[in-house]
Amino acid sequence: MHVESSNAASFAPTPLRLATVKADAGKDLVGPSSLPGAGGGIRVSLSEAGSAQSKQATKNQDIDDSNLPDSIKNTLKMIRQLRAQLAAKQAQLNALLAKPPTRDSQREANVVSSEIASLHGAISSANASLVSQMRQQNLSSEQLMSVATLMVS
Repeated sequence: MHVESSNAASFAPTPLRLATVKADAGKDLVGPSSLPGAGGGIRVSLSEAGSAQSKQATKNQDIDDSNLPDSIKNTLKMIRQLRAQLAAKQAQLNALLAKPPTRDSQREANVVSSEIASLHGAISSANASLVSQMRQQNLSSEQLMSVATLMVS
């Protein structure tokens, strides 16, 4: 029996360079780099839920970076989420109202209108909770300004 030696380096994996994350039709992607040198063909796509969660995390980064108590940060995040849901429902209602009226579309518009009313109520409750928390926490004037800024952004 005869065993030949071989260059172990020839079996070593080629390093892979990946490009920075970029948006492509609402999805975050990682692809091969266009930099000279070794490359590869790996492409990673986040699911819609993963992409939405990633965007939500960066959307609330300003709240997370603030010097506010955690309970107030959580309430601010909840208010933002409710406002986003409200905007989506209002867009849905506007789309329904733009179509020629049918019995089904009017029924669906009534359901969406009820959901909008519920979201308005939830936002009002969250705002009242925020005011109550702010009073209980005895926030500094800097923190109060921070809350006001975060509410409008």
